[in-house]
Amino acid sequence: MVRLGRVILAVAAMGVLGAAQHTARADATEPTETERLVKSHATERYSVAVPGYSIRAGGGMTAINAPLSTVRRIVTDYGHYADFMPRFQKSRIVAKSGPNTDVYLQVSILHGAANIWAVTRFGAPVPEGAGERIEGRLHGQGNVDQLLAVWHLVPIDDNHTIAKIELLIVPKLPLPGSVVTPELEYASDQAVSATRERAEAQSRGAPAERRQDTAAN
Repeated sequence: MVRLGRVILAVAAMGVLGAAQHTARADATEPTETERLVKSHATERYSVAVPGYSIRAGGGMTAINAPLSTVRRIVTDYGHYADFMPRFQKSRIVAKSGPNTDVYLQVSILHGAANIWAVTRFGAPVPEGAGERIEGRLHGQGNVDQLLAVWHLVPIDDNHTIAKIELLIVPKLPLPGSVVTPELEYASDQAVSATRERAEAQSRGAPAERRQDTAAN
């Protein structure tokens, strides 16, 4: 009886070990976010909660075949956002103070049915994990209660970069988050995709094409 009990315990232990090994193999084959983005070279949309706000920020992320320095240069070229980013109707630098840049931004929402505008203050890039973060916030004037734009740039190697943008707009209009957040996801998708195209064109030494607005979502 004792021997039978030991056999049962041994078989059970082997089953647990086999299940653990199977799980480990499954986890090992699951691609990381970076691997997935590099392989697809597409833009993925997402949303993220922002403390203090019921509306979720909309995000877009992609892998860019260009070095971090090139991507950073494009992301911080605030005065030219309207030249290549769909949904950004106007972008104009209105002031600079130390590391801060104040930018007048006008963004189309609700499929072009409304425009929001705000003076947004962007700070200098700051370290964030293996990469860096660039944040812009509503600064004084605007027809919104809040505008927040956050870039996350992470180098993969010397010639590849992961870029993400998270955009939060809280309009003065009484619109639910279920309406606003998908619009922000789309705008973020368009912004990061346009950044990818511009950065890769510059890395190839080719002129980037001017943005084309699309009504499709």
